[in-house]
Amino acid sequence: MSEHHVVVVGGGFGGLQLVNDLKGAGIRITMIDRRNHHLFQPLLYQVATTILSTSEIAWPIRHLYSDRQDVTTLLGEVVGVDTDVKEVSLRDGTTLRYDTLVLATGATHAYFGRDDWEAVAPGLKTLEDATTIRRRMLLAFERAETETNPAVRDALLTFTLVGAGPTGVELAGIIAELARKTLPREFRNIDTRKTRVVLVEAGPRVLPTFAEELSDYASKALQELGVELHIGERVLECTADGVETSEEFIPSRTIVWAAGVQASPAAKWLDVPADRAGRVVVEKDLTAPEHPDVFVVGDTASVIRESGAPVPGIAPAAKQQGAYVAKVIRARLAGNPAPAPFRYRHQGSLATIGRSAAIIDFGRIKLKGWIAWWIWGIAHIYFLIGTRSRFAVAWSWLWIYLSGQHSARLITQKETMRDDSSA
Repeated sequence: MSEHHVVVVGGGFGGLQLVNDLKGAGIRITMIDRRNHHLFQPLLYQVATTILSTSEIAWPIRHLYSDRQDVTTLLGEVVGVDTDVKEVSLRDGTTLRYDTLVLATGATHAYFGRDDWEAVAPGLKTLEDATTIRRRMLLAFERAETETNPAVRDALLTFTLVGAGPTGVELAGIIAELARKTLPREFRNIDTRKTRVVLVEAGPRVLPTFAEELSDYASKALQELGVELHIGERVLECTADGVETSEEFIPSRTIVWAAGVQASPAAKWLDVPADRAGRVVVEKDLTAPEHPDVFVVGDTASVIRESGAPVPGIAPAAKQQGAYVAKVIRARLAGNPAPAPFRYRHQGSLATIGRSAAIIDFGRIKLKGWIAWWIWGIAHIYFLIGTRSRFAVAWSWLWIYLSGQHSARLITQKETMRDDSSA
C-alpha cells in the first residue's frame, strides 16, 4: 500500500499546528500556500504602524520544515478541488492527488458588496497590506509637509479606520501615539499633534466581543489618545477624498478597512453549505459535509460551540482545530476509535490600545491598563517562532516603551512620490 498522503492548503496557524502534530506519523505531507511564509497575523498591525519590520513576524515555510523529510512545501494557489478523484487543482494548471485533504485557507476582507472600496480602503490581512498601509500613512505626513492648501493638508492629516474590532482599535491607538509623541519634532511646516484619527463603527460600541466594562475602558483610553469615535455610524461611501458615513462626510486621504472578513472560496470548491461569511459549515469532527476525507479549519470553517455561539476566528482557535484534526488522522491511520467531537477551549480575548494600555477578558477574570499590556506582550512573544524573533520583538517594544521612537519608518517602494491611491 502506498504511503498515506495528506495535503494541507494554507500555512497559517491551523495548517502549521496540524503539520507539527503529525510529526512521526509515518505519512507524506504536502503543504501548499500562495505565499512562501507563515505570518503571525496578530502583530500585523504593528508592521502597518512602523513598530515592527516584516521579518520579525513572518518566517519562510520551507525553513520551518527544512528538517522534516516527510513534509514537502509548494508555492502555489489552489483554485479547485475534485472530491470524486481526490485531487486539488492549482492555478498553474497542475493537479495533486490526496488521501486526506485539510483546507486552512483563511479569510480576506469583506466590503459587503462594495469591493470597489478596496483600492482606497485596504484591509489588513497580509504583509503586502501592512506595507501598503504603512507607505500611505507615512506618505500622508510627507505630503502634508509640503501642501499649501489648508483643506488638502487637513485631509492628509486625517486617518480613518472603519471598524472598531481589535484591528481597528489597535491601529487607531498606535497611529494616534505616532502622530502625537513620535513625529512632532521631525516636521517643520506641520504640527503632527493636530492629526485626526477617526474610528468609525456601525455598532453601539468599540470591541463588541469584549465585556461592556472593558469596551468602555477602551473607548476612554482611545479618547485620551485623541482618537475620535464615530459610534453607530454606517459607512455609505469610500473615495480617495474621504469617507461618507450616515452622519457626515469625513475628508480623509488615508482609509483602512477593518470592518469584516470573507472566507476563502473553499465552500464553493466542495459544493457544501456555507454561512453568511462564506465559511464551510463543518461537522463535529471538522470534516466537510459528506466528505469525511476533507477537513476544514481556521477562518475557513464555521464551528458552533455548545452554547450556540460560533468559535471566534482567532489564532488559538485555529491552532486547537489543527491539533484536533491531527489526532483524528492519527486515530484513523492506527484503526483506533475517533476522538470525541471537537470542543473549543476559550483561553481569553486580548486587545491593546496604544503603548501601555490593553484589555484582557478571561471570562471571570478581566484585566485592563498597563498590567494587561504586559501580559498581552508576554503572551504574544511566547507564541512567536524562534528565539531570534522573540528577542527582536521584545527589544523593539522595550525601545519604543522607553524612547517613544518607532524604528520601522522607511518608505522603500520606488513609487514613493507618485499618486499611489490605487497601489
